[in-house]
Amino acid sequence: MAQIVSVFGDFLAIYAIFSIVSFRMRGSATEVSLVLVFYLLPLAVVSPIAGVFVDSWNVKRTMISSDLMRAVLFLLLLFAKNVWQIYAVLLVASTVSSFFLPAQSITVRTLVPRTGLMSANALIQQAFQVMQIVSPAISGLLVSMFGPNSCFWLDSATFLFSAAMLSTLTIPHESSPALKSLRAVGTELTSGAKFILTHPAISFVVVAMTAGMFAIRCFGALIAVYVRDILREGSSVFGILGSLIGFGMIIGTQFVRLASRNRSPSHVVTAGLVGTGVCIAILALFSRNLTAVVGMLGIGFFIAFVFVPAQVLMQEHTPANMLGRVSGSMMSMMFSSQLIAILAAGALATSLGIRNVYFGSAALLFVIASLGYYYLSRKSTVSETAAAP
Repeated sequence: MAQIVSVFGDFLAIYAIFSIVSFRMRGSATEVSLVLVFYLLPLAVVSPIAGVFVDSWNVKRTMISSDLMRAVLFLLLLFAKNVWQIYAVLLVASTVSSFFLPAQSITVRTLVPRTGLMSANALIQQAFQVMQIVSPAISGLLVSMFGPNSCFWLDSATFLFSAAMLSTLTIPHESSPALKSLRAVGTELTSGAKFILTHPAISFVVVAMTAGMFAIRCFGALIAVYVRDILREGSSVFGILGSLIGFGMIIGTQFVRLASRNRSPSHVVTAGLVGTGVCIAILALFSRNLTAVVGMLGIGFFIAFVFVPAQVLMQEHTPANMLGRVSGSMMSMMFSSQLIAILAAGALATSLGIRNVYFGSAALLFVIASLGYYYLSRKSTVSETAAAP
């Protein structure tokens, strides 16, 4: 409940910010795009360091403090007079969020039995996608009726609700020893990175989620141009197709639990990468509305087979005292790939063409899936040989 309400408020606030920068402040295309950049930048840069601290902090207090701080920060947007004040608030709020997300990952792993991790993570992903679909319409209605400030008041209220809900939880998590120096922070950060690089399943998960997020963001940044130049359609078709990915993910999370019952999560992730690549290739090959609908739904459906099992693999294989820094590093790579994709997609499409960018995204996913399958199969064979009498 805390997740659903808080994510709903976040989307309301983000869409209200876009409305203010675009229409009230008459911001340029660059100024509008920088809203997302300033929102993602701390999540990409701060998350690994935040994860180190979260491992040694009380996760319940960390999440509640994060919610209360963000409740205040988003109210500061009521007084913003220029875009740089908005960027500053987003930068600080996103930095605070960098501490909440690893703490949330630890909480889920602590409270949920191992056999229920797939269902729990699927439910969280479903909540996120449902809110992503309904929030734009509600935000637009609130902005038109009561002005964008109503969204900031509501977002602040959702953080207070989330903090209240989290305060009712008992989280039996044993924190790591407190960090006493900057050298200790660096040592713990290095140990987390070393664990990721030397653990086959975790390293595959990080690369898979990073590649999947890059392909999705690179693809998503060009949907409007794809609809205009390839499909020869307008804004109504763009709106419909844009929401289909969310619907596909909602459907996919229902099936990922069934697919994971008798299969290794790493194999499910591999299949998800291949399926997502196939759907992106379909969009590049064909220029019809029907194939676009199938491709969009398919991308959402198969990306659920990447994100949900990957999150479970990370939670299962990471020691409890390292979960914060490992999840922080994973989130850092995911958000970094989003930033790179957002910044590079336009230039790549201009020089190579949209179809070739989509083919390249599909090829990237196929290569990652193939290398991951070979790497994990080889590691599994070596382990079985070593264990044989």
